[in-house]
Amino acid sequence: MANANLSNAKTAKNDEFYTQYADIQKEINAYLDYDPDVFRGKTVLLPCDDPEWSNFTKFFAQNFELLGLKKLISTSFAPESKRYKLPYQPTLFETAQPYYSPDKTKTHGKIFVLERDITGDNRINIDDLEWQYLEGDGDFRSKEICALRDEADLIVTNPPFSLFREFVAWLTEADKKFIIIGNMNAITYKEIFPLIKDNKMWMGNGFQSGNAYFKVMMLKEYADGVYDAETGLVKFRNCCWFTNIDHGRRHEPLKLMTMAENFKHSKHKDIRERKKYLHYDNYDAMEVPFTDAIPSDYDGVMGVPISFLDKYCPEQFEILGATQRGCHDDVPDIKKYDDYWEMTQLGKPTGSSGNKTNENANLQQNDGKKNYFINKQGYIIQSAYQRIFIRKKQ
Repeated sequence: MANANLSNAKTAKNDEFYTQYADIQKEINAYLDYDPDVFRGKTVLLPCDDPEWSNFTKFFAQNFELLGLKKLISTSFAPESKRYKLPYQPTLFETAQPYYSPDKTKTHGKIFVLERDITGDNRINIDDLEWQYLEGDGDFRSKEICALRDEADLIVTNPPFSLFREFVAWLTEADKKFIIIGNMNAITYKEIFPLIKDNKMWMGNGFQSGNAYFKVMMLKEYADGVYDAETGLVKFRNCCWFTNIDHGRRHEPLKLMTMAENFKHSKHKDIRERKKYLHYDNYDAMEVPFTDAIPSDYDGVMGVPISFLDKYCPEQFEILGATQRGCHDDVPDIKKYDDYWEMTQLGKPTGSSGNKTNENANLQQNDGKKNYFINKQGYIIQSAYQRIFIRKKQ
């Protein structure tokens, strides 16, 4: 259900998901534990933010001196420019200022800057935030925000789910350090995976128990099944942190069993009963359906779930490629079959590599959980789940 809700958000262009303060604190602490000076003397930019609602600015402003920041910049997006329109009411924080504009508040973004003590209490914190209207609407792709990006040393935010590819491109073209939130399925994007493969981007420390809770300013129907009306939070299991800043958990090697030990002790019935690992028909690699079932005594290429990246240690494994199109040059697709069809969960073909119809579609019903490709004889040849190809480092 959570995956469907993220898709709904993308389709509806609803990007109003506000990160919890405790989740931000937990994530940032992981980088500080690894390097206490990671933020010291740095300018941090928080684009796609709104301090009147968001916790990112609150966290960095309250911890400005503790982190040793040089400057904090936060920008918000104009309400009228959002594709998903919500009722908008300016806060007292804005309307109480002499430069408040009833017109600009809807059409212009805002910039918040923290770099000096303006209250005279010899501390720099959230009370010292200064703000003004931006010249434009605050779109991160605008020249105005690009200039702020170029000024910053680090960029931290929860970017729009619907613009994740563009946002990562915006970061990498300027070669910036970043900590951002995204859908785990972004790993499979052709624009994102090469960054993962080349160790230019990796998973962050992560949400508590893999559960991400967001404050929402949206209609309930976009959170069916995961929306808690009492707390006003929506829960996602498919969100994660992405970064190119080091943290300790990234260098913790996976504790693995041998192949024989997996056949005997694995918690997965599939592994215990099968007593063997399958090999792909169209890749020279072994299928490992669970990260904790990776055998410690196998040196060949393995296909593992994308969730493996949450446990990936670059000193233990190398990433060779992935099954998505254009990402398996190092593990080429042998393409043994000329004609194959993708099966839906109902066991009906959704299309084929040619114009033929699959007369044997009903011969291969799947288990209700997986999609498969089948050839024209009706045999299963490949799971349609995305896989990442890895190999143990020697």
